[in-house]
Amino acid sequence: MTEALNRDYQVCEEIGRGRFGVVFRCLSPETGTFYAVKSIDKRLIQGDSLEAQCLLTEPKILHLLSPHPHVLNLHNLYEDDTHLHMVIDLCSSDDLHRRIVIRRVIPEPEAAAVFYQLIQAVAHCHRLGVAHRDIKPDNILFDERNRLKLADFGSAELFKDGELMSGVVGTPYYVAPEVLAGRDYCEKVDVWSAGVVLYIMLAGFPPFYGDSAVEIFEAVLRANLRFPVRVFQSVSPAAKDLLRRMLTKDVSRRFSAEQVLRHPWITSGGGTRPVGGG
Repeated sequence: MTEALNRDYQVCEEIGRGRFGVVFRCLSPETGTFYAVKSIDKRLIQGDSLEAQCLLTEPKILHLLSPHPHVLNLHNLYEDDTHLHMVIDLCSSDDLHRRIVIRRVIPEPEAAAVFYQLIQAVAHCHRLGVAHRDIKPDNILFDERNRLKLADFGSAELFKDGELMSGVVGTPYYVAPEVLAGRDYCEKVDVWSAGVVLYIMLAGFPPFYGDSAVEIFEAVLRANLRFPVRVFQSVSPAAKDLLRRMLTKDVSRRFSAEQVLRHPWITSGGGTRPVGGG
């Protein structure tokens, strides 16, 4: 740990470990607030230019996006010869992926509360010219007050108005068809991915399914959106309408994040108001 980090924070127990680093809980003695510190070992990514690029991109993007109630906020950044230390919001061990695995289906009012916070985060990113490019339940965390925090900006890209991006980035099930087709794309790829997340919360399974990566990609490219009656009979027409407008292959007709925020299902709270602020 760098001297400056140890001067400003009391580093506590390890709470997570990844391919390139370790996450610790830490305390600010000045405020009494707990945070997480993500310590990345720069030596592990030497020679891997893509991973090195992600290492440099994430703190830059988090700095641009912070503070926001539904984005994982960067509070401090420290660097020495071997490590990069990012002081970020402390989240619980609970993420949306874990909630879906345990419960399979999220009731519509609760799904609306979660999704409202997610789309606020996505719209905030897009307003500031950031495309996340890997929205999925694993990257949707919750803090100890049950507020959603969009995390993991390692694949994110900065864009300017009207500027297209390229590169196959994302995760099977969640990646937009234009990305898979190898075309240049805009920030609406995040709207597609968020739509897949909403569908999975309501249905318990993805809208475009396959038994292998190839089959999944073929299903995504076909983009044949269906609402099986046995599952969706209790889901409101407004929710299904929103899904149709997010999961459309035609990018020109696909909603922007701002349009999603103005959709009746969102403005009416989907039957409830968001949990945990926002």
